[in-house]
Amino acid sequence: MHSLIRKIRNQAKKSPKHIVFPEGEDERVHKAAKVITKEGIAKITLLGNPKKIKPIKGVEIIDPKTSTLKDSFAKELVKLRKSKGLKLPQAKELLKDMNYFGTMMVEMDLADGMVTGTTNSTADSIRPALQIIKTKEKFHKVSGVFIMALEKRLLLFADAAITVEPDAHTLTDITIDTAETAKRFGIKPKVALLSFSTKGSAKHPKLDKIREALNMIKYKCPRLVIDGELQVDAALVPEVAKKKCPKSPIKGDANILIFPDLESANIAYKLVERLAKAKAIGPLLQGLNKPVNDLSRGCNYNDIVNVTAFTSCEATLPKSGK
Repeated sequence: MHSLIRKIRNQAKKSPKHIVFPEGEDERVHKAAKVITKEGIAKITLLGNPKKIKPIKGVEIIDPKTSTLKDSFAKELVKLRKSKGLKLPQAKELLKDMNYFGTMMVEMDLADGMVTGTTNSTADSIRPALQIIKTKEKFHKVSGVFIMALEKRLLLFADAAITVEPDAHTLTDITIDTAETAKRFGIKPKVALLSFSTKGSAKHPKLDKIREALNMIKYKCPRLVIDGELQVDAALVPEVAKKKCPKSPIKGDANILIFPDLESANIAYKLVERLAKAKAIGPLLQGLNKPVNDLSRGCNYNDIVNVTAFTSCEATLPKSGK
């Protein structure tokens, strides 16, 4: 087990939070719930049909279709979505969806966080959170970061989950949020804005947004160690950095990689996970008011345990300054 994962699991045990799982009928979730409860990482609520979920001592099971909470949730959901024209019958219908019910538990402070995504797509998993919990600032973009734990290195990849083609402003949000996530978990951020060019070695309109984002990030966070645009070898290999960008503050030792688009980020994290045998934790969602985290549908039960530990800690840790 990577030292950071061990640290986060131990941290979660000190102040276990209440985490809800909308996909309680999934066997991987059920197995993870056993481990989480046994180790004291979090208090768990599983959503689903009780007839399809084996009881676990200390784990609550709620069926949204019969729960006494559904009426109060529906009324509150109407208030939250009134500007969108949501009516009570529509709200009741939405709450039959486990993700909406789980998100309302977090919104109403009946749970501290939610972990979802074992069977649902990222879009279906986070849509309720975007509509109900919303972002920490108006117009702020939500992004997803993977913590990639390699044998001798720890890297953060973003955005590997949400925005297909981020513009310069969105890249700025993604970068600042990822640096904040790193700091909250005790990682000193060294950020590389990645591309196919290193410091002007190529000319293309796609590079303009990266350079624009770099300027905005430096203005907002002057103390952040960051550089771009960088090819990935210049970001990660000191010997290459000496040749390609000798004046870079990163010096080939980046631990946060910000990708220019979702396509490259998603491909990269899966390559590193499968070929370099890295442990991929996430995606942890950034920018929301309360912790709701997604999972890859290809996850195993231990991945669920790890993301739950991070989610529990997110509900505990104070937000770091930027």
